[in-house]
Amino acid sequence: MLPSSSSSSSSRNDGIHLIVCVHGLDGNSTDLRLVRTYLEMALSSSGRVDFLMSERNQSDTFSDFEVMTDRLVKEILYHIDLYSIKPTKISFIGHSLGNIIIRSALTRREMAPLLPRLHTFLSLSGPHLGMLFNNSGLVNMGIWFMQKWKKSTSLLQLSLKDHHDPRQTFLYKLSQKPVLRQFRNVLLVGSQQDRYVPFHSSRIEICKAALRDTSGIGRPWLEVIYNAGSVYIEMRHNTTLVRYDVYHALTSNTNHFIGRAAHIAVLDSELFIEKFISVSVLKYFL
Repeated sequence: MLPSSSSSSSSRNDGIHLIVCVHGLDGNSTDLRLVRTYLEMALSSSGRVDFLMSERNQSDTFSDFEVMTDRLVKEILYHIDLYSIKPTKISFIGHSLGNIIIRSALTRREMAPLLPRLHTFLSLSGPHLGMLFNNSGLVNMGIWFMQKWKKSTSLLQLSLKDHHDPRQTFLYKLSQKPVLRQFRNVLLVGSQQDRYVPFHSSRIEICKAALRDTSGIGRPWLEVIYNAGSVYIEMRHNTTLVRYDVYHALTSNTNHFIGRAAHIAVLDSELFIEKFISVSVLKYFL
């Protein structure tokens, strides 16, 4: 159930647009601060906006997605209760792994009363289809090493290796839950310069490598695409779906070489964030 609020605070806290920002792997609550700053300024004349910069998972993003989902759900409901707000719109902004936590949170029973109020989902470099078919051997090696070193369940889940049957994995099951169609706007941002999250995964699209795959994981992975595709067909009349291909002017350094620079440019490139919000994104948050 939604938290109740007193009659004295009801009128004061009605009509609020709640925007929840969720960081990615090994991130923290300040990662999306520039996105918040420019969006908050742009929305200053359009009504009351309340930002929740999620922090419950910042100490451990290598744990099971189910655990991180529990934390986010509790954090959102606690925030609504603490400030006695009754949001009329609820939007989500996620970076990287944070987008998976958002999608998972919206499948929980406790969140059901909030679903009719969902407005915009802005996904920045989200691994919606996992980390499979990444063409960077260096990144694949790094993910394998981090998974072993940190004993990371989340990285195992993003590789669809958390169960011997791919159709029983966390991501496969998540793809069968049509939560994205509840939003009025779904904005998927990806970059071909990003080697951390495959371009096809951030934009929820088919890749040729999956079609050629003979390892046994290709078909279940394509079913994840099909599941998501079915959702988009169902929601087509009520939801605007936009895919962005972002190109960053990056300096040549190690981060650029391994593809990390483009992955974090959506967070720390002030020029990009300002232009992207004012030109492309703002209208979807009004």
